[in-house]
Amino acid sequence: MSANLPSVTVIIAARPDQTEVQAATAALRFDYPADRLEIIVARGRHPSVQRNTALRAARGELIYFLDDDSVAPPDNLHRAATVFAEPQVQMVGGPNLCPPNAPHREQVFALVLASRLAFGPSRARYAKVGARRVSNEKELILCNLMARKQPLLELGGFDESLYPNEENALMDALQQRGGQLIYDPDFSVQRRPRRTLRSFAKMLLTYGRGRAEQFRRHPTLGSALNFVPPLFVIYLLTLPLVACGGNPRWRWLWGLPLLAYALAVLAQTAALVRASSLRRALAAAPLIVLSHVFYGCGFWRGLFTRLRTDAADRAREVRLETLIR
Repeated sequence: MSANLPSVTVIIAARPDQTEVQAATAALRFDYPADRLEIIVARGRHPSVQRNTALRAARGELIYFLDDDSVAPPDNLHRAATVFAEPQVQMVGGPNLCPPNAPHREQVFALVLASRLAFGPSRARYAKVGARRVSNEKELILCNLMARKQPLLELGGFDESLYPNEENALMDALQQRGGQLIYDPDFSVQRRPRRTLRSFAKMLLTYGRGRAEQFRRHPTLGSALNFVPPLFVIYLLTLPLVACGGNPRWRWLWGLPLLAYALAVLAQTAALVRASSLRRALAAAPLIVLSHVFYGCGFWRGLFTRLRTDAADRAREVRLETLIR
């Protein structure tokens, strides 16, 4: 029976001095034949370089990418392996869920990430949304992603000049070759969100910058929706100028989008009350606005950053550790 299962290499990127790698501890408990499983911890200072180095050394037919803090359940490999029985499937991914025992602040961050207004289709990365389906890079995330090794090698692995969004560019390339990406809401891991408001805001800035840099290197129509937050930031900046001068009629018309946005935030807050609690929903409401503003600012920054093809050269040293069960 073991021979019928595809071989799997689990790749976990970790820092050089990191002593606790939660993903590795969880991977050692996978319910999968030991002779079909390889677990590699790639230590270094550039995640894309680390993953590419491990990818080239991997023996598995399938590669399961996990972040260092992604805690996967024991049956995840079996679950994904059944999906890869279809030859056109190139990747399978699912959400990373906030642990139920996480502190209140982190539960609020998770609620924002999983809200439709804040993250649109990408909320599926942080909540179980719908049923198993053919999907795209908007719904899959690298901290919980399995792929066929050979197509990744043929495409040269991850674009090491991008961080983040290196996986998004790779997924777009796989789809352009006719490969299918599958979203499975039950193929999940547990992973804590950011610990502080400052780190949450920094994450939003980084996500926005990464998307803009991805668009500059690998432009696709799929990135059109990501221009909404930066345009919203420009709109907010123009409000004081319009309010201080000009025809009153135009001032009123210019304020209509803000009114519509406020109503949308209220509607989303009401939906979050039903999904969680009044306390968490009220705490999440201003963070939804924050998510748009900071993502938009990060996007504008990413449109003008210097793109370096040698961005990873300073972090080429990678140490691979193979774990034995």
